[in-house]
Amino acid sequence: MLARLRLPFSVQRPEVDEAPVAGELPEARARRLALAKAFAVSALHPRSVVIGADQVAACERRVLDKPGSAAAARGQLRAQSGRNVQFHSAVALVHLERGYRDDFVDLTTVVFRDLSDAEIDAYLAADQPFDCAGSLRSEALGLALCERVESLDPTGLIGLPLIRLAACLRACGYALP
Repeated sequence: MLARLRLPFSVQRPEVDEAPVAGELPEARARRLALAKAFAVSALHPRSVVIGADQVAACERRVLDKPGSAAAARGQLRAQSGRNVQFHSAVALVHLERGYRDDFVDLTTVVFRDLSDAEIDAYLAADQPFDCAGSLRSEALGLALCERVESLDPTGLIGLPLIRLAACLRACGYALP
């Protein structure tokens, strides 16, 4: 996704504890994790602009983690059938040397169609979205499960809202485009 902005970058996975905090709202969880990831990598690269990101899906305020298995994904999708699911995509930019920090959360609401068990099983076999929040691989066949998507940034559902990220990068001194 970041390659679409045509800036040089490298990827480093941070060592961050992603355990939930009791009573934490989905938006706050996404923001906390994005900041933790950005600061963890910034500590290793204080002269670099570091982007941390995280996405938390929630249905009726219940967080939908990455399912990890077909059985868990099937349960999530059954619970989401015919309902609205919010995807909170958080991004944090940190540049320790300059003392720069910015963060935001983009909200995307997905309205799921009423899904049959056969549709869910066919989707799971085709996309295997076991590493996706809410079992929705929106950049692939997952969109066929949706009635509509409501968002200010179409890339937010995929997990990295590029419109607002580009604005943050411009504020940090990058010329885009």
